[in-house]
Amino acid sequence: MLMPTSVPWADEESLGSFLERRRVSRREFLGFCAEITAILGLASTMAPQVAEALQAIKRPSVIWLQLQECTGCVESVVRTAEPTIGDLVLDVVSLDYQHTLMAAAGHQAEKALQDSMAANRGKYLLVVTGSVPLKANGVYTTIGGRTAKVILEEAAAGAAAVIAVGACAHWGSVQAARPNPTGAVGVSDIVKDKPVVNIAGCPPIGDVVTATIVHYLTFGRVPELDHDGRPMFAYGARIHDQCPRRANFDAGQFVEEFDDAAARKGWCLYHVGCKGPATFSPCPIFMWNTRTSWPIGAGHPCIGCTERNFWDSMSPFYTRMPNVAGVGVERTADLIGAALAVGATAGVVAHAAATGVHQIRARRAARELPVVSNAPPPPPPPPPSNPEGR
Repeated sequence: MLMPTSVPWADEESLGSFLERRRVSRREFLGFCAEITAILGLASTMAPQVAEALQAIKRPSVIWLQLQECTGCVESVVRTAEPTIGDLVLDVVSLDYQHTLMAAAGHQAEKALQDSMAANRGKYLLVVTGSVPLKANGVYTTIGGRTAKVILEEAAAGAAAVIAVGACAHWGSVQAARPNPTGAVGVSDIVKDKPVVNIAGCPPIGDVVTATIVHYLTFGRVPELDHDGRPMFAYGARIHDQCPRRANFDAGQFVEEFDDAAARKGWCLYHVGCKGPATFSPCPIFMWNTRTSWPIGAGHPCIGCTERNFWDSMSPFYTRMPNVAGVGVERTADLIGAALAVGATAGVVAHAAATGVHQIRARRAARELPVVSNAPPPPPPPPPSNPEGR
């Protein structure tokens, strides 16, 4: 177990009492809750409810498995902005096992894992980074002599919920790209009987991990998920629709080569391969490096890393996607005007034609002979009555 400060948690102590002993002010705590509420996309009126739920909780246990991966997701998560994942992991939850971050190793680390699973069965959160190799009986990733699949199944059996962090845990990422030599799959391909939240990205944004855990601690359930198991509060909108360069796209202002005049002006990167129109992610809002920048902000096109199978479906990364609908105001204004003029002319012609047809039909009807009938003609109408003799 990690001890981040000189003020360790007491047994059965609530978070509220712990923060009070840590001399964390009420204002700071409410600021933390307001920030998380905003990230979750909740109404600001929900901040007091988040605060009330968090301050009453006892320190929950978190077990974090690292399987077949490069550790980039861990690097991303531990370098998030305020409220930091450090605040959450070290002060709100008890990180009982994470073999990269913990001091213990070997048998001591394995004992910490087994002890935590036994003591908190049915209550702990399981965080997983990395894919699960299945070929050759899973030999491509073993920890303590056991395969990643065996370790994941054992840990998931006693978990309350599972959070799969990063593209590797989401669907297998680069290891699962063709021809997928290790038979890599994501967590949800193995864990079928527990809720699995996919925090997509290569790497993902750490704030999404923080907010997802806080949502679970506050409401006792995982947040609303999309069709691919990703939290809707983070992955409910396309990068293209949130991008600060969207106006350039609509104006037909595109970078054609890296470091050309358009690139130096910060124009749209669609022509050099940006996959933002097909990618759902909060990158333009949350960003990385304490919210300093993000790939498109730094001049690099999005590669679609939050989407399933992006290594195959989005590559070559610097090749333009099939045409995406857009107005292109500045480049096509004349064409749009001409099209409108043609449309207006066509409308006038159509109206004139319809009027002409109507008039022809009326003239024909006037020239038509009456219908001949063999029935006797009706009798003439009676003369009008004149009761006054006038």
